[in-house]
Amino acid sequence: MAAAAELKLLEKSLGLSKGNKYSAQGERQIPVLQTNNGPSLTGLTTIATHLVKQANKEHLLGSTAEEKAMVQQWLEYRVTRVDGHSNKENAHTLLKDLNSYLEDKVYLTGYNLTLADILLYYGLHRFIVQYILVAF
Repeated sequence: MAAAAELKLLEKSLGLSKGNKYSAQGERQIPVLQTNNGPSLTGLTTIATHLVKQANKEHLLGSTAEEKAMVQQWLEYRVTRVDGHSNKENAHTLLKDLNSYLEDKVYLTGYNLTLADILLYYGLHRFIVQYILVAF
């Protein structure tokens, strides 16, 4: 799923009105949001964090200092590890590692849904679809 599509889904799930304009820059198609009130914002997690704050749903960024750090850690994981894996073997290892990590957890950072859970879901969606299509 392209980053712009993910950000539009995030807007919808946050209850924000549509209307943000997204573009992509560079070979890796880094998302860019042109804001009405200032400079453009670049990067999936930067824009997603901005949207969460715009929607006044900052609880999705974590409630304690530790949880906030863990959310940031998982957002970084999404961009560096999940987005960087394109072959089937790496994806399988990634899913296996995540499955082990989540074995005794409700959400990535504890007992509450966070932006990290949402963006990791969006990022993993393409791998899951590929596995389902291969299985059937």
